[in-house]
Amino acid sequence: MARTTTEPGGPAMTEPWIFPDWPAPKKVRTAVTTRDGPGVSLPPFGRFNLGLRNGDQPDAVGSNRSVLQQALDLPAAPRWLRQVHGRSVAELGPLPSSDEPQADAAVSRLPGTVLAILSADCLPVLFCADDGSAIGAAHAGWRGLAAGVLEATAEQLQVPPERQLAWLGPCIGAQSYEVGEEVRTAFVEHEPMAADCFTPTRPGHWWCDLAALARQRLAAAGITRVHGGGFDTLTDPRFYSYRREGSNSGRFASLIWLAKT
Repeated sequence: MARTTTEPGGPAMTEPWIFPDWPAPKKVRTAVTTRDGPGVSLPPFGRFNLGLRNGDQPDAVGSNRSVLQQALDLPAAPRWLRQVHGRSVAELGPLPSSDEPQADAAVSRLPGTVLAILSADCLPVLFCADDGSAIGAAHAGWRGLAAGVLEATAEQLQVPPERQLAWLGPCIGAQSYEVGEEVRTAFVEHEPMAADCFTPTRPGHWWCDLAALARQRLAAAGITRVHGGGFDTLTDPRFYSYRREGSNSGRFASLIWLAKT
């Protein structure tokens, strides 16, 4: 099995999961999958691809999703989204459904609802109220981040920002993510301080610190209790990476739910 840690540099575990280390209430449960989970996908998708729209066999993905629910003893099947790099937020309940809302974030206040974000370089962000009354999950690629998906998720939690916690999941690292001028402009025009999150490489190109940009946006929204970060999906073989693997990249999941008891 994959060696996995609770956080980068944290104590080693022997299961193919990451369990976020953050001061969330006890009834808020979280987990992140890796590509080497107990699945049946074939190369080039590793074993535990959970994405349906990247060329893997649907039956294999369906099997992996069923195994995920069993292996983590989830209270219900995860509520998957049809992610489109936007800022829409779906409010979801725990009832099983084949419908995948077109949204890049979701919130819930109902125990047993498992929110799920798929990613392979984009930034997954998990949210919760500090009393465990609400949870959220967001998919923040640069387009969604610039469009305000984190702010939209925080607002839909309907909890004052000073009572919210956030955890930044595995995404492409600051020394791995080279972008063009259009990406930098999208952030700097919104907030000049965003320039601190870009380092020039070659003419018209920049290293982009996606996690730092997320911290800036969350802080501007009043959310200062932010944890996680420090991963790099491009260089860490535990994770899928679109930049590394292209169209053959699978997807890993970041999950959050409220325990029923």
